Amino acid sequence: MLLSLTDLSDEPLQGQIARQIRAKILNGELVAGDTLPSIRGLARDYHVSVVTVQRGYESLEREELIHSRRGKGFFVSDINQANKKRMALKSFAEKIKPMIKVAIDEGLSSGDILESIHNILNREE
Repeated sequence: MLLSLTDLSDEPLQGQIARQIRAKILNGELVAGDTLPSIRGLARDYHVSVVTVQRGYESLEREELIHSRRGKGFFVSDINQANKKRMALKSFAEKIKPMIKVAIDEGLSSGDILESIHNILNREE
């Protein structure tokens, strides 16, 4: 599994691990039943502590995106497409709310914000 972890980010390493694996699950890159690397293996491969990986995995378990089987490891949970979309939309809303608040505080209207988002999306496609 390819992750991009950096100490230069404001986001803690455990958050980077959880976010990137969450994205791989929600976009279908990882599917139900796929095996995740062991905690120790991922920690060794990315030169982070076992506790960091464990906390990232625990976060994903709380969201029911992954589950563990005693003595077998961690696996991607079976999540239907509607739930994946709901989870992705919830995550998006949580992340965009503070940015929208800043935009409104700086005097932008709802129309300005929507137009800006539309323009960004057009450039990304």
